Amino acid sequence: MCGHIPLCPTAQDPDREAARVIAEHPEQGWSLLCNGVLLFDDTGELLPDGEIIAPHRPVPV
Repeated sequence: MCGHIPLCPTAQDPDREAARVIAEHPEQGWSLLCNGVLLFDDTGELLPDGEIIAPHRPVPV
């Protein structure tokens, strides 16, 4: 899916959120990354295969 040089991480990579944003809808609370991941403002994710990643906000120290 990604045509960037260097390539963005795939949807299965642990650093998938580092992919570039190709569509952004802040009024709706989501962004589409070039690897097909829907990233939500609450840090939840929807992967291209339909897998749901629960929000994973950092824990304050």
